[in-house]
Amino acid sequence: MKQTNYQLFDFLDFEPSLNGSDRLWQACVPTKIEEREGDIFVSIPFQKQHHSNEITPDFSVAPENYTLRIKAYGEKILRVSISFGDKIAETSEMLTPNPISHATLSILHTPNKWQVLDEKENTRAVFDFQPHPTDWWSDLQPAPQPALGLRFFPDGKRAVNLVDYDMFSPARHDAFALAMVEKNGKPHRATCSFKVKSGECFMGTGERFAKADLSGRTLQLCNQDGQGVNNRRTYKNIPFYLSTEGYGLFLHTTAFAKFSLADHSTRSAQILTEEPLLDFFLIGGDTPEEILFGYRQLTGFPTMPPLWSFGVWMSRMSYFSADEVNEICNRLRAENYPCDLIHLDTGWFETDWLCEWKFNKERFPEPEKWIKNLKNKGFRISLWQLPYIAYNAEQYEEAVQNNYICRTQRKMRGASDFSVQDYAGTIDFTYPKAVEWYKSLLKKLLDMGVACIKTDFGEEIHTEAEYHAMPPEKLRNLYPLLYQKAAYEITKACTGEGIIWARAAWAGCQRYPLHWGGDAASSWDGLAGSLKGGLHLGLSGFAFWSHDVPGFHSLPDFMNSVIDEELYVRWTQFGVFSSHIRYHGSHKREPWHYPAIAPIIRKWWAIRYKLIPYLMEQSKIATETGFPVLRALYLHHPEDKTCRHIDDQYYFGENMLVAPLVNPGGKRDVYLPEGRWVHFFTGKVYAGAQWLKGLQTPLDETPVFVKYGAAVPVYPEAVNCTDEMDLSKTIYESYPPL
Repeated sequence: MKQTNYQLFDFLDFEPSLNGSDRLWQACVPTKIEEREGDIFVSIPFQKQHHSNEITPDFSVAPENYTLRIKAYGEKILRVSISFGDKIAETSEMLTPNPISHATLSILHTPNKWQVLDEKENTRAVFDFQPHPTDWWSDLQPAPQPALGLRFFPDGKRAVNLVDYDMFSPARHDAFALAMVEKNGKPHRATCSFKVKSGECFMGTGERFAKADLSGRTLQLCNQDGQGVNNRRTYKNIPFYLSTEGYGLFLHTTAFAKFSLADHSTRSAQILTEEPLLDFFLIGGDTPEEILFGYRQLTGFPTMPPLWSFGVWMSRMSYFSADEVNEICNRLRAENYPCDLIHLDTGWFETDWLCEWKFNKERFPEPEKWIKNLKNKGFRISLWQLPYIAYNAEQYEEAVQNNYICRTQRKMRGASDFSVQDYAGTIDFTYPKAVEWYKSLLKKLLDMGVACIKTDFGEEIHTEAEYHAMPPEKLRNLYPLLYQKAAYEITKACTGEGIIWARAAWAGCQRYPLHWGGDAASSWDGLAGSLKGGLHLGLSGFAFWSHDVPGFHSLPDFMNSVIDEELYVRWTQFGVFSSHIRYHGSHKREPWHYPAIAPIIRKWWAIRYKLIPYLMEQSKIATETGFPVLRALYLHHPEDKTCRHIDDQYYFGENMLVAPLVNPGGKRDVYLPEGRWVHFFTGKVYAGAQWLKGLQTPLDETPVFVKYGAAVPVYPEAVNCTDEMDLSKTIYESYPPL
């Protein structure tokens, strides 16, 4: 459909011909307010509008009343809900049980105003009925419909206003404060809009492969295979955004939704959800980290991954035999490349890509013994699998007969663009018996000694199908959470260590680390796009995030183009300064295939293991606060407007600033925020609040700066793997050196 540049069509999804059954109902002035058990309930009439792009009330139809509820959690979170038919879920898989104490609200009536107060007499919401001043002189245009006049104060200090009048004329609107759209005579979707200030920036919304400031963008909150990291598609949509005006918004839904962040109208941040209700949390705070902390209080805190996971992971698509893996492991040790984990991708089954959760008996003849022998050498094993059952899989009949997979008549072509399998259905994680069945498949592998399961895919499901507990349009976005929860729980139960390696995500998935960035191209733009995605994900509640080094697929020959050696080094450096580092992709990834740069790679792997104590320290902080491991500069410098727009630098924990080389040539501009900084490699001291223009960096270094006066915990000895580490030997390096 061609873009019309009218909000009614491009955002609210009305047919431009106006031949459809959609009808708009707009909120009017509230008529009643009351307090019940500490919550506030407001009766709001909605008036049907004429079926036109000229928005005018249709008074031939009586208004319909709906109830808006305002609920307070603690001193900094408000929950705002209104239903037009569907029941609002008080709890869900996204929310943690009783995350924050319920705060009691009361009402203060004053002339032309209803004021909502908490126990400490802080204002938490205001309905303002003060007439708008006018000086009448013309009837050229009719008077506007009265505004809702609703302002929220999630932290009792900063106002978050619903829009009053975002329009050109009383009949030409660019946003609505609060409205409902009916379809075929029934409520179908809902929208609301918040006032945007000039210069306001927006961040988060998941793994967004976009610039740091998302203002001026309309985002589709619907998970799909990203097929790279340089387009609008993404595996990880999170219905949460962070505003530089001191609030965050979490839309509590799994339905298809949209955020328009100062795009359809530069005056409004708009929400559309394709269900007949709105349920959102407004989170206030004095700092961005405090807002993210509040979001994690609602949806869950990340857990701490095991020590070995912070070492190097080695993989490609794919290793096909125990002998091949043994050869690689022996060479890693012989050539002094420290490494902790070998990942087996699609090739460990009887047939490549045919996921049956069983080792090929000929190529992996004694898997349990083999896994144990590798563990004795300091290597753990991770296994690829996916949540779809193929027609020719061993488990097909069992899955169908017991309803462990969705019921569908439509074949789903291979779950990726290069799988040759046809899939009968998606495992139904809304069905407890299917969850236990899936866990039993993984348990056999974990009991053999497997350390981690790669929960690949899950961002798309069979949508023309039936599931036990919810329709597919509500399940699609939630599916990664149910899928990853099951894999995480059985891994933790069998091994004592909570970890998965996951691609898709929705709100709450941060509880089950860790996630990686998907199928990035092995290119400079793939590197830059990966970093953008990781920083936005860190601004969406996730603490641990990784990426395929040095990109997943080759260009232009997907499987066979040779990777640029400079890119291999620069991506390695980025990986060393990420929460986790895994080599993986469609082509050779082992460093000895690139002999000219292999010594540099060995040096950088040694740096990685040296920094593991620091990484463990910062990871623990990330599980207890709102901080991720990779932190956008904005998190530390919210008042520095330059930092709001930087998406190719980041804090690595509290004390290190990293500026990866995302273009060839070894030269880039680096912004140093306020303070004093010590170059990690040269020891040179720099003043902050300045740009280092055209900073030239040799191939074996990368721009890394440490806060002046910081003491960084490091491991003082060379090791082959983390099993050889005794963290009591950790020492502290001072910057600058004492």
